[in-house]
Amino acid sequence: MAANNTTVSHLGIPSIGLSLFTLIEAALVVMGMIVLGRLMRRFILRKSKETTLTWIINEDTADIIFRMFVLGGIIWSLYLLGIMSYGIWNTTVGNIAFAIGFFYFAYLIAKKSKDYMIASSGKKARPEVMIKAKIFYYIFLTVAFFLALNFAGISGELSAVLAAIGITGIVLGFAAQTVVSNFISGVFMYFDRPLSIGDQVRIGELEGVVEDIRILSTRIRAWDGTLIRIPNEKLFNSNIVNFMRYPVRRVDIDMGISYSADAERAVEIIKDVLDGIPLVLAEPEPLVYVNELSDSAVVIAIRAWTPSEKWFDVRTRIVRDVKKALDEAGIEIPFPQRVNWFANELRVKVEESGESEET
Repeated sequence: MAANNTTVSHLGIPSIGLSLFTLIEAALVVMGMIVLGRLMRRFILRKSKETTLTWIINEDTADIIFRMFVLGGIIWSLYLLGIMSYGIWNTTVGNIAFAIGFFYFAYLIAKKSKDYMIASSGKKARPEVMIKAKIFYYIFLTVAFFLALNFAGISGELSAVLAAIGITGIVLGFAAQTVVSNFISGVFMYFDRPLSIGDQVRIGELEGVVEDIRILSTRIRAWDGTLIRIPNEKLFNSNIVNFMRYPVRRVDIDMGISYSADAERAVEIIKDVLDGIPLVLAEPEPLVYVNELSDSAVVIAIRAWTPSEKWFDVRTRIVRDVKKALDEAGIEIPFPQRVNWFANELRVKVEESGESEET
């Protein structure tokens, strides 16, 4: 094999004297790697039709393998031509080229993995899956970036790069403190998972249905149909009441009857009404009892369990049916009443037909 002859010009720039054989050898290496890459691509495509692991062995994987062979052939030929031995700073062109190639293929793998994680969750990816996929994607790229720096031979300058990144992070942190805080809160919300899309929730004084959960904010559709956007930082620090977290939920109703009515009979009537509503669960058993003697009525507590998604329908039906049953039984649901006592005798003056009478 003819050796590469490298000389130094009067300007101090290295120059390469190449033989015809070296050029032919470099060209053959590139062509050979392209041929091998195509063969591997066809092999992977054929295997993708015979395996169930299509998320690994598929057309995208075949393209990545083909690109790796082509890039490898180009780098190999450049080494043969002596170009990769050029010095840049404290490293060589070869090290930098290898680092760039490594990071490029790491990017392709990270992107493919992220897309698979999202696609495997169904036609409409859940927000927590989206967040998990993005976190994996950025962590994978970050690790690949620092490995590429090491492969490039600039690990000695790595401390300076980290210092620059740290300073930049501090500046960006002050400039976008709210954005960063919302992002971190969104990540914590993913691990905590206090709510999901479609849940009926109360957050502080706000109530509605969760429409969307994003990295920086969560969107709630209020009962009146308005959209409420809540930053994740505020959401993470708020008291969240999730009405749909568990499959069953209790209906709490307090109903008053007059003091003259038979409380035990009223309790039995209400129990019969609850037995006639199919969505009132038999277990846990519903409770009906005298709860309080208020100013105007004897208060009867109604505690019944029902599926969470049917809670509102069951509650409205219980109120309607109990009111109807008590009316049919002649049991009064009284208006608020108040009795006033006066310390001294009250005297009322009545005037009629021009005559006055004092009582």
